[in-house]
Amino acid sequence: MFIVKVVPGSSRTQIAGPMGQMLKIKVAAAPEKGKANDCLIDFLAEKLGIRKNAIVIVSGHTSPIKQIRIEAMTSDKITQQLGFTENN
Repeated sequence: MFIVKVVPGSSRTQIAGPMGQMLKIKVAAAPEKGKANDCLIDFLAEKLGIRKNAIVIVSGHTSPIKQIRIEAMTSDKITQQLGFTENN
């Protein structure tokens, strides 16, 4: 599991970089009716090369701070694929 801070309404969806123990991700979708969450899941699935249903938002569905679980991937592989280290 890892924690992300989502910034909705950005001009494009991208990783903004580490933010303490979190990863800051800007998403192009608006924070309404789950659109930002869907955009986040789509983006992570594409970046990690996995199915969307392998990504679960464990907590923070209506908050910018979200706890994410990725099925069948080690945390080392996730951080490597996303270019993020938890020690930043």
